[in-house]
Amino acid sequence: MFGIFPSNKKATGFYILTGKLLVNCACYKEGRSGRRFLSGAMRLVQFQPKGGPQQIRIGVEESNGGNIIDLNAFDPTLPHTMRGLLEMGAHGMETARRALGSGQHVVPRSQVSIFSPITNPDKVVCVGMNYEDHCREQNVPLPKEPIIFNKFSSCIVGPYDDIIYPAVTTEVDWEVELAFVIGKTGKDIEEKDALGYIAGFTVADDVSARDWQKRNGKQWLLSKTFDTFCPLGPALVTPDALSDPHNLKICCRVNGEVVQDSNTNKMIFKTAKLVSWMSQFTTLYPGDVFLTGTPPGVGVFRKPPVFLKKGDVVECEIEEIGLIQNRVV
Repeated sequence: MFGIFPSNKKATGFYILTGKLLVNCACYKEGRSGRRFLSGAMRLVQFQPKGGPQQIRIGVEESNGGNIIDLNAFDPTLPHTMRGLLEMGAHGMETARRALGSGQHVVPRSQVSIFSPITNPDKVVCVGMNYEDHCREQNVPLPKEPIIFNKFSSCIVGPYDDIIYPAVTTEVDWEVELAFVIGKTGKDIEEKDALGYIAGFTVADDVSARDWQKRNGKQWLLSKTFDTFCPLGPALVTPDALSDPHNLKICCRVNGEVVQDSNTNKMIFKTAKLVSWMSQFTTLYPGDVFLTGTPPGVGVFRKPPVFLKKGDVVECEIEEIGLIQNRVV
């Protein structure tokens, strides 16, 4: 049994329970069911060498938080963005797997800056009230269909970047979310085929200005799309690296205190449903980002409400995917 959970209310990380944990994503791995499988699982990143040219590069982590294999050094013909790699389709992903297997062009983690795994997507699709326990904390009925809104792609920042507190709000809140990224173009996708359109999963913080969520006709866009209001990362984890994306511990901490603690099995509309649903309305493109909703524990529904302030540190963590840590400035 593989388990991960906050150790206490002042948790600084997760304890990992497993008979044998193999962190290299290219090797055998034991899933939650106990079955073992060999996969081409990868943790894809965008990075920049410290002190080097100011250009984003793409890479693969050797392990969660480990050193980076530089894909652009392995194959100089590859694009320099994750979106460009995904647009190459199967050839791009196979090149990345070969690079991971080669063990060549390894850059020490300490010598790179990690960016969001996706920058400048065509769209950022967000889902509201998609956790059963989050609906209960609001005393609202479960939605009968996905509640969709969006963020502008300009609000995306990296897994360790600062969250800038806007001057026009006093109610900035946290929302840890499982995010996924589309890997190929699709329209009117059947639910049974939808998982084949997902390139990978990552961690998101759907930072929200609650006062603006109640203004502007009560449409959510402005409250959600201030600059820096969408930290993503630390990596794009391919589906075969996860035991089950719909059964992962999900947690948020503010200044070390656990404020959200749930499981993705509480999601009402799973990833396949969300892909199929959205593709009825708009064509999905490689690099499109979906934020799948947040569990209970957000600040606005606490009694009394609690909001972020400058200097706070927000950590969002999802089992088997990783941790993002962002300071409010």
